[in-house]
Amino acid sequence: MPTSPADLEFAGRHYETGSLANALALRGAVAPHTGQPYSEALLLAISGGIALGYFVFEYQGYLPHLALLTRNTFDPLDTLLDRLALPREVCQTTTPKQAEANLTAALAAGQTPLVWADMASLPYNGLRKQADIWAMIPLVVLGRAGDDYWVADRARRALRVPAADLLAARGRVKQTRYKLLTIEPPDPARLPAALTQGLRQCLSLFTEPPPKGAVDNFGFAAFARWAHLLTNTRHKQSWARMFAPGARLYQALAGTPQQPGLYTWIMTWTTGGDADRGVFADALDEGAKLLKRPALRAAAKHFRAGAAAWHALAESALPASAPLLRESRELADRRHALFMEQAPGALEARQQIDARLAEIRAEAAEAFPLSEAEVTELLADLSRQVTVIAAIEREGVEALGAALA
Repeated sequence: MPTSPADLEFAGRHYETGSLANALALRGAVAPHTGQPYSEALLLAISGGIALGYFVFEYQGYLPHLALLTRNTFDPLDTLLDRLALPREVCQTTTPKQAEANLTAALAAGQTPLVWADMASLPYNGLRKQADIWAMIPLVVLGRAGDDYWVADRARRALRVPAADLLAARGRVKQTRYKLLTIEPPDPARLPAALTQGLRQCLSLFTEPPPKGAVDNFGFAAFARWAHLLTNTRHKQSWARMFAPGARLYQALAGTPQQPGLYTWIMTWTTGGDADRGVFADALDEGAKLLKRPALRAAAKHFRAGAAAWHALAESALPASAPLLRESRELADRRHALFMEQAPGALEARQQIDARLAEIRAEAAEAFPLSEAEVTELLADLSRQVTVIAAIEREGVEALGAALA
């Protein structure tokens, strides 16, 4: 590599679209319509774009939690690779020794391979490793320095991880155990068709039955279900029954570093901090030029309005009028920013934040910082805002469909 990995900066933010954007940039790939590296926004759109999936889960021994899916989650990375017909090679083995040999060979050949690793097993994430919970994500390996590897993983700067920890993280789950992927730049001629396919899939995820799962967990049906459950007090999955004030409601609103809540699903687990809507609007603006369809810019305006509405929803979930909830929001933002920037001492600072967040969770469990009437008002407000977002995005989806007609 021409410079030390420590000197590089990375634009990719999501572990799938961002990691692929980083890998393509490192391979020197540039988009024909911009002359710049392939943007993560464009890759998001090709992968299937944005979506809405709404789920509530409760497992024995854990608090119930919210799962809010803001982008296509039906094999988006494989879909993206296939639509672009990226030249690629996959190596996978069952043995740690061969896994190390495969990685060493790829780096020696000048590649910057993608490998899959468990988030909680990577020390720089500062997450508590649990025997029954894991999250395997792709990241880019940049090179080796002594007993460590340099990797690109969502942050703006390269991250250094001990080789033994990376190997253990790669071997956590059988399905992706020691998987390694090397890629070459895509054929630019594939771009228009790939983007059109991705945008059409995005439309279908809002308006048609999903590839799998219940219909009312996805798209506009999910918006309606979510708005209803926020205020309904009798349904077994209503927020009144699933997320009673205390530890349960705090989990749903703020979450933990391991399990997001409403605020963090929208603001820190997405590419742009607004349920991915702003970055999707960027993709539509880019697509207007690539596909020679100016009407995509009109659709983009709707999704930018949606981005602002999602941002407002997130802030309403942790209202500034309640000091403990406001502090939770501020700490979540600070924790995320520290990871993104990777300044010296970032891990220690995030661990201090985690300790304070644990104290706040205990305080909220003991005495939730809103009265019963205030909780009722909060949930009603969130329900209204979800309905507003649904209306904005319906207009956006209609405009997108018209632009592609």
